[in-house]
Amino acid sequence: MIDVANLRSIHAPLFAGFDSADLAVVASALVREAMPAGSVIVRRGDPGRDLFVVVEGRIRLSRNEHDLGTLSPGAYFGEISLIGGRERAATAEALGDVMLCRLPYAEWARLLVDQPRTAAELLRRLAERLGDQLIGMTDSVELLFDRKHLGRAATYGVELVLGDRVEQLTVPSGTLLAGLLPPQVGGAPVVAAMAGARPVTLSTPVLGHLRIELLTLRHWEGREVWRRSVGLLFLAAAHRVAPSASFSLSHSVGGGRVVRLRQGSIDDELRGAIEDEMRRIVRANVAFVREQWPLEQARVHFAARGEADAVAALATHCGPVATVIGLEGRYAHATGPVAPSTGMLVGSHLHLHPEGLLLEYGATFQPWLETADDDVVEREIAHPRFVSPMAQDHERWLRAMGVDSVGAFNAFCINGRDKEIIHNAEGFHEKHIGCIADAISVRGDGVRVIAIAGPSSSGKTTFIKRLTVQLEVNGVRPVALSLDDYFVDREQCPRDEQGDYDFEVLQALDTRLLQDHLARLLAGETVATAHFDFKSGRSSPSGGPQMKLQKAEVLLIEGIHGLNPALIGAAVPAGQMFRIFVQPALCLPFDVLTSVMPADLRFLRRIVRDRHARGTRAADNILRWPSVRRGEGRHIFPHKHHADAVFDTSLAYEMGVLKVYGERYLLEVPPSHPAASTAFRLRGLLDNFVSIYPDHVPPTSILREFIGGSDVEY
Repeated sequence: MIDVANLRSIHAPLFAGFDSADLAVVASALVREAMPAGSVIVRRGDPGRDLFVVVEGRIRLSRNEHDLGTLSPGAYFGEISLIGGRERAATAEALGDVMLCRLPYAEWARLLVDQPRTAAELLRRLAERLGDQLIGMTDSVELLFDRKHLGRAATYGVELVLGDRVEQLTVPSGTLLAGLLPPQVGGAPVVAAMAGARPVTLSTPVLGHLRIELLTLRHWEGREVWRRSVGLLFLAAAHRVAPSASFSLSHSVGGGRVVRLRQGSIDDELRGAIEDEMRRIVRANVAFVREQWPLEQARVHFAARGEADAVAALATHCGPVATVIGLEGRYAHATGPVAPSTGMLVGSHLHLHPEGLLLEYGATFQPWLETADDDVVEREIAHPRFVSPMAQDHERWLRAMGVDSVGAFNAFCINGRDKEIIHNAEGFHEKHIGCIADAISVRGDGVRVIAIAGPSSSGKTTFIKRLTVQLEVNGVRPVALSLDDYFVDREQCPRDEQGDYDFEVLQALDTRLLQDHLARLLAGETVATAHFDFKSGRSSPSGGPQMKLQKAEVLLIEGIHGLNPALIGAAVPAGQMFRIFVQPALCLPFDVLTSVMPADLRFLRRIVRDRHARGTRAADNILRWPSVRRGEGRHIFPHKHHADAVFDTSLAYEMGVLKVYGERYLLEVPPSHPAASTAFRLRGLLDNFVSIYPDHVPPTSILREFIGGSDVEY
């Protein structure tokens, strides 16, 4: 007996997007059957009109002893016999024990009469699959008659990596990857693949011997594929609902993405209409397309759409063609793979947001984030992560400079104005550091404690040094108090899910001791501060230096929990506290779908710094990055709204400089390494920028913290 839950668990593309009512109709017609290894389910030339869906195990298809490929869970066979009454065209044999769902022809005939709407949709999907196969066969014939491909083999060996297990397959030339891979692994949807150390779509044909690895939502790059696909889904739906509106996708925030409208406003009626259209496209299971256009055709298309950013990006594009991805007539530059079709993209939602809309990726996506945060949507709407007065000033300044997209930046550099943008960007930073120092100083003796926090590779160290200079110019002298000296004894430190010490949680710090010392320092006492011996893992509550806070001095605390009110408690009155959040916030667009995300900017900074200064390989850094992001999501971003000031450390020119170092370091990642897919994507990101050599980057720049040559002592 098969129910709706069983049917959903199969993750068969044939049933993707069906609602519960349709699934119940289909389930009522199916029969569940177990077959032992070696069983011949159907034999070529036999009569029979039943359709089979693979639930568990793998099926080998053959014809005249020629191997036609292997079917994984979610795939189906027998559609030609079901629809046309033809004898079996191939033999299907169980490679191991298998579980199948069988649709008897008698039940199919009943559905046609009793449930014509559901039967018609099934028929449409079966016909669509047959059409794809016909196109694939036509392409194979073209290859055969193309002189360049006369030596191409009829079949190829495929090494399929499934977790710790590797399967050796032989498949016909032109077989699509989607037909070889399971729809999900361990509950995580398979959204793309790594073929020959390159991330590719599931519609990629096998045209040579390949090693294939799965990209699921469990993997960082699998989630990038999902984000890109849902983003294009939104743009397609928005174009259908409001064709004259100019939407673009901006910052990525946890389980969603901010959407902006160039002109006009977004109300709840428009939001609901676009969301409904997105759901319709998902139900229809529309295939994404990937096409290669002549450059001039791409320029004309994007210019006609009013997408100046996309047109500008083409100016530095190498090669005669541009690769684009599309859905329902809406196209964007292809910066990576997309899902094969919309059917798997269930659960997306739209919310009104201070900047326009928040595109939430939904329940299918959320469990696979580094940190599952049920409050992230509500918090983002109430306190947008990347909105601050400085970030808004930054965008206005760049628009005035004419550097408001990747393509515009490249044109600026090609015209010899790279030195100008470096000097202006550094001046912009210095001005705003001075403004923060003034905001602290204007309170007179009011501020006694400055707390600073921000995610990894935000440039906090250089920012603190430059802020210190500005404060001293104003007659205020910061005195650092290290949170690292307030760790609890190592055996008292909480452990994470893997049983390792978790030094990032607030409970790893002796907050009672810290608060006692802060209260006494603010009261004018001389305090023997704490010291932590990292070698022994022991804390000494009074083993640090003696400290007494003088009249013109302020305490400066920097650390992961700097903005968490629970760190300080009631030890410091609210009026004596000044909290600063430090992060890069600039989101320079490539086109309406793709932007340079602040997280990727920080990632590249970290890779360059750690390889350049510490000898850490990019591959090792890439594997550690999910853990870094998990800590930020749990302990840093939730407290950003407590900040009295937010400093945007991004520099409009820095991607051009990071490219000089980052390309080589990313090329050091071996093609077979688990970090290869991320390295490939980051190389593609850097490839969009004109290189800038660092000669004119001043020694006090935040960028120098990552590329070397800084005047600041670290």
